[in-house]
Amino acid sequence: MTSEHLRSSPVPPAPRAQRIPVTRTHHGDAFEDPYEWLRDRESPDVIAHLEAENAHADAVLAPLEPLRERLFEEIRGRVRETDLSVPVRRGDWWYYGRSVKDRQYGLNCRAPLSGPDDWTPPRLSPDDEVPGEQVLFDANVEAEGEEFFSLGAFSVTTDGARLLWGADVRGDERYTVRVRDIATGEQLPDLLEGVGAGAQFTPDGAFILYSTVDDAWRPDRVWLHRVGDATREHDVEIFHEPDEAFWAGAGYTRSDRFLEIASGSNTTSEVTLIAAADVPRLYAGEDVDSISVFSREDRVEYSVDHAVIDGRDWLYVLHNANAPDFELVRLPADDPSAEPETVIPAEDGVRLEDVDCLRDFAIVEFRQGGIPRIGILDYATHELREIAFDEPLFSAGAAGNPEWTQPTVRLHYGSFTTPGTVYDYDVATGELHRRKRASVLGGYSPADYGQERLWVPAADGTLIPVSLVWKRSFGEPGEVPRPVHLYGYGAYEHSIDPAFSTARLSLLDRGVVFAVAHVRGGGEMGRAWYEGGKLANKRSTFGDFVDVARFLVDEGYTTPARIVAEGGSAGGLLMGAVANLAPELFGGILADVPFVDALTTILDPSLPLTVIEWEEWGDPLHDPDVYAYMKSYTPYENVRDGVRYPRILAMTSLNDTRVFYVEPAKWVQRLRDAGVDALLKCEMTAGHGGVSGRYNAWRERAYQLAWILDVLGIEE
Repeated sequence: MTSEHLRSSPVPPAPRAQRIPVTRTHHGDAFEDPYEWLRDRESPDVIAHLEAENAHADAVLAPLEPLRERLFEEIRGRVRETDLSVPVRRGDWWYYGRSVKDRQYGLNCRAPLSGPDDWTPPRLSPDDEVPGEQVLFDANVEAEGEEFFSLGAFSVTTDGARLLWGADVRGDERYTVRVRDIATGEQLPDLLEGVGAGAQFTPDGAFILYSTVDDAWRPDRVWLHRVGDATREHDVEIFHEPDEAFWAGAGYTRSDRFLEIASGSNTTSEVTLIAAADVPRLYAGEDVDSISVFSREDRVEYSVDHAVIDGRDWLYVLHNANAPDFELVRLPADDPSAEPETVIPAEDGVRLEDVDCLRDFAIVEFRQGGIPRIGILDYATHELREIAFDEPLFSAGAAGNPEWTQPTVRLHYGSFTTPGTVYDYDVATGELHRRKRASVLGGYSPADYGQERLWVPAADGTLIPVSLVWKRSFGEPGEVPRPVHLYGYGAYEHSIDPAFSTARLSLLDRGVVFAVAHVRGGGEMGRAWYEGGKLANKRSTFGDFVDVARFLVDEGYTTPARIVAEGGSAGGLLMGAVANLAPELFGGILADVPFVDALTTILDPSLPLTVIEWEEWGDPLHDPDVYAYMKSYTPYENVRDGVRYPRILAMTSLNDTRVFYVEPAKWVQRLRDAGVDALLKCEMTAGHGGVSGRYNAWRERAYQLAWILDVLGIEE
């Protein structure tokens, strides 16, 4: 079904919101906003408008329904719908997940170990019964009657006797935590409502550790709840972070010896340790000793883990003080003011990302050459041994290593062409044992597909890494112009790393080349890459993406009409910005939960997370230069009249607390004022991550892929 066919089909006119001008004045600049009234989500008029937008999008895209259904069946047909994950050992049990055909959500299960030295996960078949299996939690049962269901916490006590879970049934990322006795199935009276993600039992199982948020939805308080109490009435606040630019959280070291309480902003962090044995006294209101690892220092970030070496407690600290890409040091827990000993020195081109200390070694995750890697640290020699893989483009990282004493490392591996693979690495022998590779039904062969990385010069000469994926039977990229699906993000030091997608095959198998522009603002090339695309350098993110698109056109990879760009959240800001900067380079733009009214949001400290975000975007409320800079690129305020834009599809969710629905709602109205073919699809019961349930998620992706193919003029 071509785009011309869609436009010729009779559909109701696009909804046009009433213009009710509101003037926003800052630093002597007055901006008249006719659509700010759409922010009132309690207004029946706003809900009616969003429903009208949905009806309009459905009518316009109705001819694509057969294609959407084919795409959904293709995605579903590649997935082994009844399957099991690789078991992970914790305590006396192997824990694993089950998926069952026609069920939206997974089941959490466990089976007993064969003995204390059992470190080899059992090979499980979905067709066979698992001896001693216990189904701990069936999300399908808990989600019954709910249009949305998402888990934000799942924890089992160390002795395996109780479990807790935290569920969100709106999409606003506020969870209700409940507790169950596993042996009897009895639900305990505990009910913690409106708490943040990540609630967990303390190692002794006597308390629940959780966080709550302030009026701006910032996690600012950490609490202890005694298991068995029906309400939060007697819960004890153990930490409060008053600085509005910081969030608070807590957890335990892998050893379970220390409670970690952390405060962090986008650029600064602080960690305090309390002995786990002192937590009951902390709950009782007694004074307890604590270890302040490093005092809070502006623009110094660090994380801490604990190891025991030759009977002495050591703190391993990953930090960026005078080391932009971080270094690893250690210091004795009984003398934290001692001079830190360097374990892994800072190295140009190597971004240290995470350190996880186990009893006999540490797992180190790092990034080099734009590739996420994993290695093993020897405590005695400080030698870092990388676990090597053969593909030129791949992602490798730790995946579920809860046992302090385990002799192996569980890791996850994948690439654009290799499905997600679970390995166990035997640290003593150096052997890598493949436990499972995700099944791709229908005859998939990695050899039929190619992946490579290009280095594209930006306007300032910086080389931008670009990943390409394609099906070989259509020829090599660049031989003839091909349709291209170009993805980008570029914010928060978040990297878009090589990863497999079963849904993406529906594009590749129709001749589309998938490309990722690893633009500045992401973390692919280290901290400098991130800082080169934030604050006063933010426009570099947009320029990089435009330069990549232009390169692909100029070098014969594609043509402007055959490029569809996609990005979500902060990547949606990227989509809105490039639509204004270079609309002639794209045939279509898919913006998912897009941050397109950035200046309005960042000017309002009462909105969720705004003050925290000032370290990413700048503070336009108090700084006129930041205001002017953000106004120069924020998509909503820079839509151009009299310019031919690409087709645009914006998708959002009513209950999204990270990027409010009002941003794309206003943006689409402004685009229509300029004559742009723009559609808005708003999920009325979902959050920032979109719909819940795997079948719903596949249908949502099929909806997007059908639109992409239509823009590209591809029917089959």
